[in-house]
Amino acid sequence: MSTAIHSEPSSTVIIDSGGANLASLLFALERLDVRATVSTSPAEVRAATRVILPGVGSAADAMKRLDAAGLSEVLPTLRQPVLGICLGMQLLFKHSEEGNVDCLGIIPDSVRRLKAEPGRPVPHMGWNNLVSLRDDPLMEGITNSDYVYFVHSYAAPVSDVTLARTDYGAQVSAVVRRGNFWGTQFHPERSASVGSRILANFLRFT
Repeated sequence: MSTAIHSEPSSTVIIDSGGANLASLLFALERLDVRATVSTSPAEVRAATRVILPGVGSAADAMKRLDAAGLSEVLPTLRQPVLGICLGMQLLFKHSEEGNVDCLGIIPDSVRRLKAEPGRPVPHMGWNNLVSLRDDPLMEGITNSDYVYFVHSYAAPVSDVTLARTDYGAQVSAVVRRGNFWGTQFHPERSASVGSRILANFLRFT
């Protein structure tokens, strides 16, 4: 499947990992006047200027789809900017407790289930603020008073790849980076002007 929106000198490919909130993401990119192609083609992914890996649902199911498309081998080899969103961020890690599945292994850590507590149900759904830990071009213009929208039951611990964290009972990674791979645990496409700014920052990367 391919869906082109507008045009620009460079190309942005969104990987169709199944169950992703593709319509909202495409609309968010359209508002930024970029072209996006939704694809599972390894050739299109390799040729892209930048790649977005969104996802909702099960890590195990998403990895099966990436395996079937031949993308689980391609993604770790990419040298262009890559942004994982929500489950897509979690897939960048080595392992997920969700389905006890090995993921892409780009970030050598494990994603773990959030612990439900009184007043903090799982899944975590709602707006939380970001606490910046390191400067990064992806976070340009974002402050600790900015709120973004989360929907997740699993999360990555805070570590040396964490650019920003959020608190939901425990501190968890909200934004991560390793080399040319970035990830947001929240949905920038559903996070109003703050999310739009983060997407715009990423779209400047080449």
